[in-house]
Amino acid sequence: MRVALGVEYNGARYSGWQRQSHVNSVQQEVEKALSRICNHPVEVICAGRTDAGVHGTGQVIHFETQADRDMVAFTLGMNTLMPKDIAIRFAQPVADDFHARFSATARRYRYVIYNSPLRGAVLNEGVTHFHHHLDETKMQEACQYLIGKHDFTSFRAIHCQANTPTRTIHHLSVQRQGTYVIIDIKANAFLHHMVRNITGSLMDVGLHKQQPIWIKELLDCKERAKASATAKAAGLYLVDVDYPEQFNIPQTPLGPLFLPDIDVI
Repeated sequence: MRVALGVEYNGARYSGWQRQSHVNSVQQEVEKALSRICNHPVEVICAGRTDAGVHGTGQVIHFETQADRDMVAFTLGMNTLMPKDIAIRFAQPVADDFHARFSATARRYRYVIYNSPLRGAVLNEGVTHFHHHLDETKMQEACQYLIGKHDFTSFRAIHCQANTPTRTIHHLSVQRQGTYVIIDIKANAFLHHMVRNITGSLMDVGLHKQQPIWIKELLDCKERAKASATAKAAGLYLVDVDYPEQFNIPQTPLGPLFLPDIDVI
């Protein structure tokens, strides 16, 4: 039986999603709980590997098992076995041709900035604090240059191993909710650190260090060194993954949950 799971996690105390030796990872905790439920070793495949400190509210994984279990064993059962900062949001049997990574048609991230002169305490692990005022209107103006199919070399980590820097951004917006500035981005796929690198450059536009047209100049020059520094991991969330309707993957509310949902095609 092949099963898909929706996973939510606070990545603050993990060295990313991917299982690694000598460090704690989200994948390790999920596989440990699954192996107990199934009574045999289980390996999972995820829709998108997140870096150290990055969160997930819409991560999707799949695994295979010969154990005969009700889906409630993979939701309530796993949630009793895993740390409090990792939770299963849904469990769904899927066809054998479903693949959490390769069947995905798009991924969506949100970056949350707490834009206030003084730092907060309650949500400090889930947002990036930035004390200088950001002009979200200018940041939104800059977004238009990134939408569509482009070579994103200027926003790609130097050690990125993707075969091509070309990606297609379907949606990119910046909005303010009180003291929070939220960057919402959806694309067919992402390069390593792409969202955080785009965020860093948009923040410089929001500080009036650069004009919105500068984002287009960065795209055209294809030089990572010309763009801004990579934004911190703490504010980044993988919030949704799109799949063809044939797989019947459940739709769950986007996160972070205190922000309004934005309809995106």
